[in-house]
Amino acid sequence: MQFDDDGPLYAARKKVYPQSVSGTFRRIKWGLMAGCLGVYYFLPFVRWNRGLGAPSQAVLIDFPNRRFYFFFIELWPQEFYYFTGLLIIAAVALFLMNAIGGRIWCGYLCPQTVWTDLFYAVERLVEGDRRERMKKDAAAATWTARRLGEVVLKHSTWLLIAWWTGGAWVLYFDDAPTLVRELATFQAPVAAYLWIGILTATTYLLAGYMREQVCTYMCPWPRIQAALTDEWALNVTYRYDRGETRTSVKKAAELRARGEVAGDCVDCYQCVAVCPTGIDIRNGAQLECIQCGLCIDACDTVMTKIGRPTRLIGYDNDINIVRRQAGKEPVTRIIRPRTVIYAFVIAMVGAIMLYALLTRSLLDVNVLHDRNPVAVRLSDGAIRNAYTVRLLNKRGFDRVIAIDVEGPVNATVHVVGVDSVTPDRPMIVIPRDQTAELRVLVTAPAESNPEKSIPVRFHVTDVGLGEAASATDHFVSP
Repeated sequence: MQFDDDGPLYAARKKVYPQSVSGTFRRIKWGLMAGCLGVYYFLPFVRWNRGLGAPSQAVLIDFPNRRFYFFFIELWPQEFYYFTGLLIIAAVALFLMNAIGGRIWCGYLCPQTVWTDLFYAVERLVEGDRRERMKKDAAAATWTARRLGEVVLKHSTWLLIAWWTGGAWVLYFDDAPTLVRELATFQAPVAAYLWIGILTATTYLLAGYMREQVCTYMCPWPRIQAALTDEWALNVTYRYDRGETRTSVKKAAELRARGEVAGDCVDCYQCVAVCPTGIDIRNGAQLECIQCGLCIDACDTVMTKIGRPTRLIGYDNDINIVRRQAGKEPVTRIIRPRTVIYAFVIAMVGAIMLYALLTRSLLDVNVLHDRNPVAVRLSDGAIRNAYTVRLLNKRGFDRVIAIDVEGPVNATVHVVGVDSVTPDRPMIVIPRDQTAELRVLVTAPAESNPEKSIPVRFHVTDVGLGEAASATDHFVSP
């Protein structure tokens, strides 16, 4: 075998011109696209009343105050494990979708698919359908004022969509109406303009130019899903048991009139024309196929016109094709060990997260023992240990918190810099939705505490609500 050392390292991209199509799966894609884009673009403007002084945006990632708000849920940095649970659920849900219907995530819900569909819709509206676009690109050397206007309008609309995409993203990190006003008056932070620029550029390039190349070359999921799928997964499949041998409509009618077998496929190439990645599904499973189902709609339209049964292309698998060839009824096994395990993992992780969320304490305490010195002996012989105590008030109002210590015998507690009306049991006011860091001194007589190290438990209690939390450290002797 000889190789051309002077040839290109990669094959040049062949531009894909998907044709418009109507049908069940196209309507599903339109509906999901409208829903996904509607949520993404308008969710930052949804309001949620959390009380006086609290942010009123329903979904907000508040980096300065280190909070994440999702409607009635407020998460602190210490609760990052909830995001871990969400990532686990998202990953396993992706596995479950793959086990049921192949790359249905890629075909219907992936952001690359959603925005590419939107860009294609703009392209068709401005430049026309498949044939018109191909003719115009073929005649690119002869520009006219009309053609120039179409190109400018298309790219301007693409850039507007891309800009809105980047702008919507930054609205999740600050109060949306306020940030919109600051952006319009050029008073927004530099980081906001920077991220809008980055996301505008990436959206424009990925959805406007790279398109199917993102799915084929950049995304790892096509390769991962091949290792996760099994023979029962329903993928977009050409039913060759019905379609072969391919022939024209006229020839097929003649064969059937003589009692001979003729395939339903008439080699119209409509399945290829509508494919957003430009493949021929009749060649079997391929890496580029995103399982969007548009070829099903195109084929069904042709089958209806020629009076043949629909679903020559459909969500199916090779097991059912072999069963039909053997004269048996097709079998669909959505519920099987693989899908049951995935569903169980999703339900279990979701239940754990829900239980943790419903039972979580809105008062928390962390204790850190001073390292140098570890302990101090006072002039009267008593032993003093110092601690840094951090109190977290996760409620939307101020709270009076009492601090108790359990462990050292006859111990007294003093909070440095804070005067309390109850010296033996300090009470501290913690503002709403705030963290308070206190320096706490615990003193105990040496004769009552002869051990070198004694466990000490700090109890904090909301005087009004009775809500409590505790943390453990050690009380040591010098």
